[in-house]
Amino acid sequence: MRIIQASLVAETVAALFKQANYYPEPEVKEALLCAAEREGGSRCKAALCRLAENIDLAAKVGVPVCQDTGMAIVFADVGQDVHVEGATLEQAVNEGVAMGYTEGYMRLSVVGDPLYDRKNTDNNCPAILHVRTVPGDKLTITCAPKGFGSENMSAIKMLNPSATEEDVIAFVCETVRKAGSNPCPPIFVGVGIGGDFEYSAIMAKRALTRPIGDSNPDPRYAALEKKILDAVNAIGIGAAGFGGDVTALAVKCEYYPTHIAGLPLAVNINCHAVRHASAVL
Repeated sequence: MRIIQASLVAETVAALFKQANYYPEPEVKEALLCAAEREGGSRCKAALCRLAENIDLAAKVGVPVCQDTGMAIVFADVGQDVHVEGATLEQAVNEGVAMGYTEGYMRLSVVGDPLYDRKNTDNNCPAILHVRTVPGDKLTITCAPKGFGSENMSAIKMLNPSATEEDVIAFVCETVRKAGSNPCPPIFVGVGIGGDFEYSAIMAKRALTRPIGDSNPDPRYAALEKKILDAVNAIGIGAAGFGGDVTALAVKCEYYPTHIAGLPLAVNINCHAVRHASAVL
């Protein structure tokens, strides 16, 4: 059994959220510049270049890349031989979120009650924590701040088990078309196929933490990612909604076994500033 102190977990979570919000992965900027090269519309090309410049400017000035520093989403892969000592994992994560967001002067966007008083919790807690057990004695933490301009545009549909690949592509495109310019395109699209109602949504969100340039290891789903990306870009929303060739920078699909009577499908949309950072303890 390996002991990891809760204080270390909290410090790591705090650092990861600061890193993700202030310094997006270099691949994000590269994807924007590559998109600008293949964009035919002058306004969209200019918008893509400005978005890439914004990433550099945020790091230079020392401000988050987006004013919406997101709700705190945390994926924790906990080795079966790991024990967190001093507090529960959830307590340690929330302590880290509070520390990171207040010390990092990031916008506090969480309200304690969703329907009635909607009073700000003043520390961006609680986080949304997804835990899965894995072999070994390591704890892998991925922090993914999620802005709600894009989160609000996400959708889920319980398809019939007879649904086809074309039905999946059509629903993703319908979701993107309805979103329009609201999620600050160009966007990243996470797609969860299978599982059940809630697990398809978790897969769609986790998919957005994959490296930008990778493909699903299953060649069928890798081909589906490309088909969806081509179909989404054919919609013509374009960067900043100006109407152009590049509406999405990447599509990531994840799948899981499901019940014979259904085919859950979730679409999680992320703005161009897809943000996540990971550490292994």
